[in-house]
Order: sequence, then structure tokens, then C-alpha cells
Amino acid sequence: MADTVREIERKYEARAGAGGTPPLPDLSAAAPVASVTDRGTAELDAVYYDTADHRLAAAGITLRRRTGGTDAGWHVKLPVAPGVRDEVHAPLSNGVPRTLAALVRSRTRGAPLTPLIRIVSRREVRHLLDDHGTLLAEASTDDVTATLITGAGGTASWTEFEVELAPDGDPALLDTLEPHLRAAGLRPSKAPSKLGRALKETGAGAPAPAPKRPSRKAGAGDHVLAFLREQAEAVAALDPGARRGTEDAVHQMRVATRRLRSAFRTYRKVLDRRVTDPVGEELKWLAAELGVDRDREVLAERLNERLDEVPPDLVHGPVHARLRTWSGDGRTGSRRHLTAVLDGKRYLRLLDTLTALLADPPLRPAADHPARQVLAKAVLSDYARLAGRVEHALSTEAGHDRDVALHDARKAAKRARYGAEAATPALGKDAKRFAKRMKAVQSLLGEHQDSVMARDALRAIAADAEAAGESAFTFGVLHGREEQCAERYEREFPALWAKASDARWRKGLEA
Repeated sequence: MADTVREIERKYEARAGAGGTPPLPDLSAAAPVASVTDRGTAELDAVYYDTADHRLAAAGITLRRRTGGTDAGWHVKLPVAPGVRDEVHAPLSNGVPRTLAALVRSRTRGAPLTPLIRIVSRREVRHLLDDHGTLLAEASTDDVTATLITGAGGTASWTEFEVELAPDGDPALLDTLEPHLRAAGLRPSKAPSKLGRALKETGAGAPAPAPKRPSRKAGAGDHVLAFLREQAEAVAALDPGARRGTEDAVHQMRVATRRLRSAFRTYRKVLDRRVTDPVGEELKWLAAELGVDRDREVLAERLNERLDEVPPDLVHGPVHARLRTWSGDGRTGSRRHLTAVLDGKRYLRLLDTLTALLADPPLRPAADHPARQVLAKAVLSDYARLAGRVEHALSTEAGHDRDVALHDARKAAKRARYGAEAATPALGKDAKRFAKRMKAVQSLLGEHQDSVMARDALRAIAADAEAAGESAFTFGVLHGREEQCAERYEREFPALWAKASDARWRKGLEA
């Protein structure tokens, strides 16, 4: 069983010209710190694992087997934000635990994990306490020796300082402590982690930096490829959170797959569709698989919120229990299914295909043309497609056919939005404003589609309740309320569309 800890920390090193390594300063004068206690010295011995081409290090991930200290075991650290990582623990074992290997599979994709660097640290630990004796943070001084296991076996030694917040600690404390650390001759470390510094100083080589966003003057192809790289990286980075059930990870992963597929279609003048269309079909498959979990989650939240609005005298039978059963059974099954998908060959093959496509993109002649010319034209083409679908939906009689037409319009609005978002770094505020309007259209039509799906679910749940001898009355009440919601969305949509389709929002793109 693996446990997860949110790690929020800052690392420091001696400032150049400080005249040797300064001691960790007394931080008891930094409010709200009231006292500092010495927790002694620990000897930590860790072996870091990676692929031969350092894929984990390139992604900011560390995987280690460590002995000594209070948390001996296997650890994988997953980046969340600068200075913030999720550290997932597993007990000591001879080989990499399967639970942790799965968390980095979107990076390794079958490449073996082997020992890379051994890092031994002599750590002096101090606890920073408030006036109630509650732990605020842990400050430590590490004397580090790193040895490269592979290749020539280079070594490096240094001293670093670290301040790590206690669980549920206030991140503002790190800002409070920093002036005291700087005054003592310390500066924020240039290395993001011990492993990052060890790779550089032992001669293993630092991971290649992430590509920078192209300038506005860059060609259309550069901007499209930059957007595609961001979305492909998001899919791989969100994979561990999707496996662990991290809040919103599945949803954001699904969004990234849709943005990729949308960009392939919107910018078909830039990228050869003979190459991208098959990849797009695989992305469509992945989005559908991710949706098995996400759609059930969204529906469950919606139905429970709607049930909370129903007066108690209209709640007949074990309605809450029935909803919990429906939600829980589906989620258990979909979670198991999602894990199987992410462990499957088809998904890993898709990740490899995206990597290969971005390394050798199938560019068309328009890729070398000015970005404003090519990207604006593509975005406006998406808008024309959306306008046609909206016109069809508004002229369709209310009922199933209109529901389908509005859903088609929603998908077109989403494509127009994503296309504009991809173009924003090149087109600036014109594309940003346009994307905002398209998002508003997508959101309202999304609410309408959620209502359609909720009614389908309610009919199925009511049938299950009746089969179990329970009253289905309340599910009928909820169904009626969802019908009213859908009617309201349909009434509101023409005015929203008139505002979103105002020519002012496209003027800058048409120039």
C-alpha cells in the first residue's frame, strides 16, 4: 500500500563569496516561530532510479530507495508546482514496487528502471514550533555526497539547507523565513532537487530544458507545435494523478486529449492530416475511456445537488442510498477500468506516437507562413462552422433532435475555443477575447447537455428502484426539474449567442 504526502519546501545553498558554508541560522526570532528544538542527526542513504536516457529527471520526477531516517522506504516525488511535490511512499523491497512503477509508466513506457545515482546525506534536523508547541516546519542542514553508479562513476559533495512545511502548514511561513536565511549568507538553490544537482556535478548530464514558447514573430508551425507539446506533456504529467484519483486529474487529462485532437483539425493547413487523423482517432478513444469515470462523477455531483434542493416531504423512499449505490458501483468499476486503460499497450503506444510526431512533425507549407495570417484564418473557419450548427439548432423543434443539435453546437464551440487558445500567444488579446466568448457558449450548452444526461440517468435509476420495490416518485420529481432547467437554458441561449457572435469579437482576427 502506498501513502502520499504533500511536500512544500525550499532549498538553499551558501551564497557566492560567503566565505565557507554558514551554519543554519537561529530562526526563533521569525514570527510565528516561538522556539526551535534540535532533533539530532540522521544518516540517509538513497539510490535513485531512472531510465537510461533520464526520462524521470527530465520530467522533474524522482524515484528512490532510501534507508535511514524516519521514512525509510521507496519514494516517488511528483511535481505539483514550484517547490511543491507529492511524495508517494511504499515499504522497502528489493525491486521497484509495482504501485510506484505504475505512477511513472507514462514516462518510462516499458523502458527499464535502473540505479542511476547514490546520494548519502548527513542531516541535522531542527523543528520550528509555535507558542503552543505545534510543529510549523522542519529545517535541516544536509552534507551530501553523490556518486554516479552508471558510466565513469563521478562523485560530488556539497552542503544544502532545506525548510519543509509541516503537514497543513501555511506556505506564507516560507516567505517569512527567507529574509533570515538570506541574511545568514544563504540563497535559494539553483538546483530543483538533490538529484538535479547530482546529475550535473557527477557528469551524468542535466536533463534538456523544456522548449520555450516561440515569439509572436515565429511562424505558424512553431506556435502550433508549442501548443501540441504543452498538451502532450499535460497528458503524461496528469497520468499519475488520474491513477491515484487526484481531484480533477482525469478531467484535465481528458481536456488535454481533446485540445490535441482539436488542434489537429483546426490547424490542418499546418499539419498533414494523413498523419494526424489516425492519431486524432486514438485521442478520441482515450478521451472516451477517461470519460467513463469523469461523466459518472459529474452526474453524481449534479444529482446529489438537485436532491438537496427537493423539499423533505417530496423525498419518498431511500433516495439518498439509491444514489450512493448507483454512484459507488459505477465509480468502482470505472476506476478499475481506467487503471486497465492506462496500463494497456494501446495507451502507451499513443504516448509514443505523440512523442514521435512532435520530434518529426508532418508540417505543410503553411507552417512557414506568418502566424497571424494562418492561425486567424483557421480560428475564423472554426467560428463559421459553429455558426452553422447554432443556426441549425435554433431552427430545430424542441425535443430529442434539438438536444442533439445543441450538443453538436457545443462541440463546435469547444473546438473554436481551443483553436483560439492555441493562437493566443501569437494573436494576443484578439484571440483571448474570442476564446472567452466561445467558452461562455460552450459552458451554457454544456449545462444543457448535462441536463440531458441527468434525465437519462434518472430514468435508469428509477427503473432500478422500482425493480427493488422502492418508490420512484422522487426520481420523477428530479426528472421534471431537469426538464425545467433544460428549457431555461434553451431560452437563454439565443441572447447569449447574439452577444458571443457580435462582430466586434472577431474584428481583430479578421484584420
